[in-house]
Amino acid sequence: MKLPQRLIIAFTVLLLTSSGAMADHHKSASYTDPDFVDSDFAIQGEYVGSISGDEDHKVLAVQVIALGKKQFRAVGYTGGLPGAGWDGKQGEQVEAGLQDGFVTFRGEHGIAVTGHGAMVVLSPEGEQIAVLKKVERRSPTLGMAPPEGAVVLFDGSGVDNWVRHRHGGPANMTEDGLLMQGSNSKQSFGDHKLHVEFRLPYMPEAREQGRGNSGCYLQGRYEVQMLDSFGLSGENNECGGLYSVSKPRVNMCFPPLSWQTYDIDFTAARFDADGNKIKNARITVHHNGVLIQDDVELPKGTPAGVGGEGPAKGVVHLQDHGNPVRYRNIWVVEKEKE
Repeated sequence: MKLPQRLIIAFTVLLLTSSGAMADHHKSASYTDPDFVDSDFAIQGEYVGSISGDEDHKVLAVQVIALGKKQFRAVGYTGGLPGAGWDGKQGEQVEAGLQDGFVTFRGEHGIAVTGHGAMVVLSPEGEQIAVLKKVERRSPTLGMAPPEGAVVLFDGSGVDNWVRHRHGGPANMTEDGLLMQGSNSKQSFGDHKLHVEFRLPYMPEAREQGRGNSGCYLQGRYEVQMLDSFGLSGENNECGGLYSVSKPRVNMCFPPLSWQTYDIDFTAARFDADGNKIKNARITVHHNGVLIQDDVELPKGTPAGVGGEGPAKGVVHLQDHGNPVRYRNIWVVEKEKE
């Protein structure tokens, strides 16, 4: 049978805790390794399934966000997940806490129960509407090898191509071969394409700009924001946003501690012989393989860059905002100047 739209986009979620490698909450917890997290980490994530009995096979999706201290938020989507079929119609956002091994999100028109990697959605009368399975999406450009002629800035073998921002000296690298935040490329670039893979920390009790914050600056001047904005609306100061300029077309942020990709096509601003700007910079961004910024004009440098606009080339800057963001597989293809 066909179900009313209100039953598809509004629901209640019961979340069953799961076991795993655990660590206790504390106010400023920042987890950088998915093998060493708190008990809430296994609950958060993305769930997808079809509506039972719907001859059109309508899809329902849910993102569950851990908020710390056993609190959670559920966000509903119709048609699929953002960037994967979502029709733009978002359902209820419901928050609740863990009690007696379950988390109960009380919505207005439905009920759902999840555990062991699945979520069963029910109508208010107890009729099963859908079974959603937990999924872990992977960017189609994750692990992409640099093409011939590319400038490989970081491949995990060392930080010879990087310096620490403000402090000078070699950039920091983890023991397992990941570049750390607060790094500037030694080489400067004009027009170029950039591939960078990044992993945002799991910071369940942090909020807004304090939750997994960093940024990728083209020429050290124009920021593509990096932030744990999983499950948020997608603004210009959230993941994939051109800070203060343009919000992403869709919020493609995966859950924290997932590897994500930016594939960026950048054309630098143009200046005349007297140093006057005659054309603004432009940028196209794919986040996890999905187009989120399409040839957007950058009228000026974005805040907190490492240098003002000018005709000189500029560095790749990975911002240190005080959060432990990690990076790998970074390479650049320089473009011929138009």
